[in-house]
Amino acid sequence: MAIFQNQATITFGGVTRASNITVGEIVDAVGIVKTATPDTYAQGGRITYVVNIQNTGGTPLTGLTVTDDLGSYETDGDTTEKITAIPLTYVDGSARLFTDGVEGPAPQVTAGTALTFEGIDVPANGVTTLVYLADVNEYAPLGEGGQIENTAAVTGTGVTGEVSDTAVVTAEQAADLSIVKSVNPTVVTENSLVTYTFEVQNTGAATTEEDGVVIHDTFSPVLTDLTVTLNGVTLTPDQYVYDETTGEFATADGVLSIPGASYTQDPATGVWTVDPGTATLTVSGII
Repeated sequence: MAIFQNQATITFGGVTRASNITVGEIVDAVGIVKTATPDTYAQGGRITYVVNIQNTGGTPLTGLTVTDDLGSYETDGDTTEKITAIPLTYVDGSARLFTDGVEGPAPQVTAGTALTFEGIDVPANGVTTLVYLADVNEYAPLGEGGQIENTAAVTGTGVTGEVSDTAVVTAEQAADLSIVKSVNPTVVTENSLVTYTFEVQNTGAATTEEDGVVIHDTFSPVLTDLTVTLNGVTLTPDQYVYDETTGEFATADGVLSIPGASYTQDPATGVWTVDPGTATLTVSGII
């Protein structure tokens, strides 16, 4: 976008007089809007990016190039210790190109530390839409405040100045639980003690009351004389429900609270690692 102005003069009988100054504005004919779905991410997730390139001019644009920085950022630390991390990986073969809503040939794609799409045409007074997928890799910032700022820019004949747009996605801030069950001993004599252990891991944020975390199980054969512990602390009978007829077991609402994971970035490699929050529930009884 640029402002222009000019002024005329008129000469008569040896006299020169100036006109008023006219002011105008040149508006860019090309615009770009980039969006991301979903707007949150977890390590190993996949994001769909949509780049709309609009040509408001009366002349078709051909052979344009779109570049994408794949969320490139510098890690924290002193200048000598900083490295450039690329948190997104392009999904090969995922690029699609639509002109005024009609799919056409896919663009030429070059993927590396940056992503390049070539051979893009935009009709006069039309819109070309570029759609592609990217996977969230081990360089993506995790935890509270984590985000990926991903910028796409369009260049080529008929495009003036910097024409770019940035889509921002943020790291998920929700619990992400998994559970592993084991039994000890695995070979047991009748009327002997057996212990079931439930290891819960949380690779996300700490659970809250609203999450309503409950462990359910049905013991077969049925157990008697139950003892239940959570992280080594014995639970009272009001903290769980057990039916000695059916073997159905469940922890009571609000008993389980799973701490959140912690996240660290290796300053030498830029790789993020997850240290899960954990909780251990044991149920012992006579079989």
